[in-house]
Amino acid sequence: MPKLAANLSMLFADRPFLDRFEAAARAGFRAVEFQFPYHWPVEDLVRALHEHRLQAVLHNLPAGDWAAGERGIACHPDRVQEFRDGVERAVTYAQALGVPRLNCLAGVPPAGVSAAAAWQTLTDNVRHAADRLARAGLVLLLEPINTFDIPGFLLHRSDQVVELMDVVGAHNVRLQYDIYHAQRMEGELAATLQRLLPRIGHIQLADNPGRHEPGTGEIRYRFLLEWLDHLGYDGWVGCEYRPADAGPHGTEAGLSWLAAHGVGL
Repeated sequence: MPKLAANLSMLFADRPFLDRFEAAARAGFRAVEFQFPYHWPVEDLVRALHEHRLQAVLHNLPAGDWAAGERGIACHPDRVQEFRDGVERAVTYAQALGVPRLNCLAGVPPAGVSAAAAWQTLTDNVRHAADRLARAGLVLLLEPINTFDIPGFLLHRSDQVVELMDVVGAHNVRLQYDIYHAQRMEGELAATLQRLLPRIGHIQLADNPGRHEPGTGEIRYRFLLEWLDHLGYDGWVGCEYRPADAGPHGTEAGLSWLAAHGVGL
């Protein structure tokens, strides 16, 4: 049975962020992930994890001004120092929270920057981040994002990530395979998961269209979750979806998908 983690940036969003830890624990989750923890003092996050007996399994490196629409700066040649400062901040949070893996968002190349320059900047930054995380005993993840949701995102297919991993050559760099993004860009989910399993360090799920919970769209999640068991995947699967019910306690209402897919917490 897959190990499911609640993504607190998207689930239980009808309440303040620090209250979502209790909600996740009450729902039965034993682990959580989140996109960016940096708005909250790390001591508050540690307290929330301990109080509700939760394990934090993932968060992202800082990715620029998210509220202003930025979706990563790792490919921006003029912001290399900002990226590297963000790596240090992320490592500090991860070590305090016990998070074993950090996700790097490549971003959208700035206007006027060539594809070659963006790729080289990303490569150099990933090599730097991989080395820093290795010294801290952490895994670096790279996530392809579909270009329907984020037009122009530099890494948008799994094979691009694998190519970058091969160029960087670091032992602690893995693919973050988000099933929703992969369905929109690639399809062939079962075969791709099987082929790339040795390179995958984390999996996330949401259905398509809508990015809602499994069972709301076209993806055969009962089959895929059983397939992951068949393949021997023993990592975490992050529930990074927007509940179809956006009202109060909509996350809890939507968790009926678990039983419908033969999954428990």
